[in-house]
Amino acid sequence: MFAVIKTGGKQYKVAADDVLNVEKLDAEAGDTVTFDQVLMVGAEGDVTIGAPLVDGASVVAELVEQKRDKKIVIFKKKRRQNYRRKNGHRQHLSVVRITDILTGGAKPKATKKAAPKKEAAKETAKSEAPAAKADAKDDLKLISGVGPALEKKLHAAGVTSLKQVAEFTKADIERIDAELNFKGRIEREDWISQAKELMAGK
Repeated sequence: MFAVIKTGGKQYKVAADDVLNVEKLDAEAGDTVTFDQVLMVGAEGDVTIGAPLVDGASVVAELVEQKRDKKIVIFKKKRRQNYRRKNGHRQHLSVVRITDILTGGAKPKATKKAAPKKEAAKETAKSEAPAAKADAKDDLKLISGVGPALEKKLHAAGVTSLKQVAEFTKADIERIDAELNFKGRIEREDWISQAKELMAGK
């Protein structure tokens, strides 16, 4: 059996056990979500097309994780006007696994898996919290040119210690430059030497 659903302004053809990325849903990993906007249902040559929706049909899924899509770079330029603008965007997505396709007004069965997974996610978050704090001991604001806002961006990019900055490779610099749109700032302000001096206590 398959169905065509609409969510986030897009249409998807789905079947049981399919895993797909959809526009971000207001739910947590392990939660059960129901898609009520079903445009078509088909099984063994019998296809029902909605007008626009199929009455009594719904698709049940389990939210696997929340994530962000690959970065899209938007570059604007006006010739002979010295106008250039570069911005990046990463779309928020929800990864869902289709568990059931229901027709005739049937209601989704209560699942016992959602709650344990939700609790497990909370326990994992708790166990990982101390490690995250341990990695964020260094005050990156000691580097000239790094303020509170920039420090938060560096943490989000995985840079949490002076040692990491001191050991930046060319690939690391290019990655941070691209993610945070630094335009050569790391090399221009010589963050690596600054970090090494701070670690040495100079």
